Amino acid sequence: MINVYEQIDRNKRRSAVIIVLFAFFVAATVYVLGRAFGYGPSFVGMALVVSVLSSFFSYWYSDKIILGISRARPANKAEDLLFHQVAENLSLGADIPFPKLYVIDDSAPNAFATGRDVSHSAVCVTTGLLEKLNRTELEGVLGHEFSHIKNYDMRLMSVVAIMVGMITLLADWFMRASWGRRRDEEERGQIGAIIMVAGIFLALLSPLIGQLIQLAISRRREFLADAGSVMLTRQPSGLTSALRKISADKEPLEAANKATAHLYIASPFKADQGMVGKLANLFNTHPPIEERIKALEEMQ
Repeated sequence: MINVYEQIDRNKRRSAVIIVLFAFFVAATVYVLGRAFGYGPSFVGMALVVSVLSSFFSYWYSDKIILGISRARPANKAEDLLFHQVAENLSLGADIPFPKLYVIDDSAPNAFATGRDVSHSAVCVTTGLLEKLNRTELEGVLGHEFSHIKNYDMRLMSVVAIMVGMITLLADWFMRASWGRRRDEEERGQIGAIIMVAGIFLALLSPLIGQLIQLAISRRREFLADAGSVMLTRQPSGLTSALRKISADKEPLEAANKATAHLYIASPFKADQGMVGKLANLFNTHPPIEERIKALEEMQ
């Protein structure tokens, strides 16, 4: 296993590569469909501007967007005192700036970290997590999230969440444009069919592209964050017990969606235990809880 410093450098490189590739993907897609619509070279310039701006926006404002769509509220120190106390202690132990704290009003226990760097980070937990975990278990979960922040994992995860949404919106826009375009009968027969097929193809392909991007980040970041939590808290049992409680809870997290699911410490969706669920797990961005618990128990 690579050390923490190598992981930070790798995550920084991956962030840059993903942003560049996404910009090219958007530009190429808009160019192809723009030509199919009959637009000239100026449309390519617009595509480049859109791709650059969307990539910059996804990097710079990813935390605000993610917290917004997750319906998170700033944590209240008086009401969420334990959350603040544990976070302050871990911030000192991890030697990173104190992150902003947020809470999602949902009884399903879960948590995630977001932000573009250690100086602009946020940790978000659900009310269910605060209510159902004891202090030691909460330390284990927050230690996991602080490790994501320190290792720059959250930069990757935040950028990916926005990119998946952008790809989906782009496909949806072209799908709507393919129906809304008005031309004469000859153009409808030649260009309209191409646009419609391209739009349908993009709409079908975009979820797969988003999933592949998420899988490209690798499940190893979760194991590394688990190990980082143990380094911070010095007690694997806290995170182990927390993961067991989170996985045993059968309530899905309503605030989560496909674009943000990979941010959470455990999948916010409760998978089917049958054959369909097993097939779905092949494309899950989270390692099985059993494997993570086994790795943690080996540290005890």
